[in-house]
Amino acid sequence: MKYIATLTAALALAATPAMAQETLKFAHVYEANTLYNEAAEWIAEQIEERTDGKYNVDVFPSSQLGNEETITEGLQIGSIQMAYTGPTFLGQFYKPMAISEAPFIWKSYDHWKKYQDSDIFDEVTQGYFDKTGNKVTSILYFGSRQTSSQEKIETPEDMKGMKIRVANAPLWKIFPTAVGANPTPISFAEVYLALQQGVVEGQENPITIIESNKFYEVQNYVARTSHITSSVVSVFGGPLWNRLTTEEQELFTDITREASAMFSDKIVAREEELFEKFRNGDDVEIVDVDRAPFAELVIPAVKAEWGEDLVDRVTALAD
Repeated sequence: MKYIATLTAALALAATPAMAQETLKFAHVYEANTLYNEAAEWIAEQIEERTDGKYNVDVFPSSQLGNEETITEGLQIGSIQMAYTGPTFLGQFYKPMAISEAPFIWKSYDHWKKYQDSDIFDEVTQGYFDKTGNKVTSILYFGSRQTSSQEKIETPEDMKGMKIRVANAPLWKIFPTAVGANPTPISFAEVYLALQQGVVEGQENPITIIESNKFYEVQNYVARTSHITSSVVSVFGGPLWNRLTTEEQELFTDITREASAMFSDKIVAREEELFEKFRNGDDVEIVDVDRAPFAELVIPAVKAEWGEDLVDRVTALAD
């Protein structure tokens, strides 16, 4: 009997490594056929591979585990371990997190790329961590927002009085308000019909969204205002992050940042492909505007919202 007990214990110990694998849930609201989900799947594969199978990551796209609010609650309580979400949403918990979404704060894609490796990003994400316990490790390019319209936009004056559809949040109203337009909140599902029926004269979204939702069918022009550089950030829930070793925290950070660099470039390349497609077609006219007069009107409002010091530090990253 003593031999049997010893053998049983030995077999149990031998089985421990295989039984130690932990499954992590990675949730986001973006569709399964997007580059954002492809980035999440790549992260999942890399975590499993680089931890020698200690962690298995299941990705849940398309709001399968809920909207951003539900996902954030899951991160807090530990039912969800990882997520992609928008900085604007996280700004509800710690306002500086949304600074990356401020209109006309980025001069170029290269300027935006410097943010992730800056002291500012470290400070902002640490502030969010101190407030919530959740850890933001990287930022992924989502798209540069452009302005489509019925009438041609070349200068801020062309937008005066224009009824332009925006999401129902203060951030999205800063740009149109500053240039004298009339921001009109309408749910995203109703945008196409609102444009078609003339309820609004324009809207603003990345060129990828303009193309995939066929807004070009009911708009004549797309002004390349690039007024907001939208992003998604990778977030680890506090219950997971706090029990990871220092080495694991560094590894997970590295993996998410590698994904951000790789897939951000892919998304930018896709945008340029679409601009070229529209330039060579008859669907809509692309208008390359001078962004400086728009920025001059908008930046004072941005500084009033986030503070002059933070805005100046972010814009200085371009130098």
